Amino acid sequence: MPAANSSAHHHALLQLRGREAAWSAAAAEATGLGRIVQAEEYLSQAQWTVLKSTDCSNATHSLLHRNLGLLYIAKKNMEEARYHLANDIYFASCAYGTEDVRTSGGYFHLANIFYGLKKMELADTLYTKVSEIWYSYLNSHYQDLLQARSQQTDLLGKQFVNDTGLDEAQEAEAIRILTSILIIQESTSTKAPQKSILILKTLSILYYLMLEFSKAKEYSMKALSLAETYGSGEEQRAIQELLNVISAEEKQFMT
Repeated sequence: MPAANSSAHHHALLQLRGREAAWSAAAAEATGLGRIVQAEEYLSQAQWTVLKSTDCSNATHSLLHRNLGLLYIAKKNMEEARYHLANDIYFASCAYGTEDVRTSGGYFHLANIFYGLKKMELADTLYTKVSEIWYSYLNSHYQDLLQARSQQTDLLGKQFVNDTGLDEAQEAEAIRILTSILIIQESTSTKAPQKSILILKTLSILYYLMLEFSKAKEYSMKALSLAETYGSGEEQRAIQELLNVISAEEKQFMT
């Protein structure tokens, strides 16, 4: 990012989210680009601001600790990373609840640490929790949409509206998290088809709500294929219904 644009970006963050949140977000950006020293500088300023603040929100504490956790992951210091991610989960749970999608990122990053340390049972437990949180959230939106249509609610003006309830960054994070977990599930020596079915259904619903029908169909067909071998009849019917809904709406958008 050019210096002028970077400065303007961080200034906007300062105005929108407060000084400590802006520094934390800037640190996340720097960490993502591999600029560890710059990320440390931003986060040291954010920590100092938080320590001096008397009214710092739980959400800001969560954001700060999550980015500190990611910083220490980048530095290969897993003990410090685990400490900060545990704090992230605590503060996010206080701010949003333990089963909220905004809390799930902390579980996911902590699971990645356990996975890297070959603590597979702990990693799997957390990955499963993340999958269940996202499925519950997205399926709730999907069921609300089906119910509205069954009641013949006029949704014509909402056809192209983002129905996930998420912003673009959150949608991108959801895709990244869920596809990462799916890849891990499919690559492990002990296959867990039920868990793969759950993630595939979740990704299908996510892409459907994002109006990306080809991707939604791809994941629902994979889920149905697995469910026909490992799932119950009820689960197969639910996935088939999802696939029918996606196909019908895709045709409607093409006409």
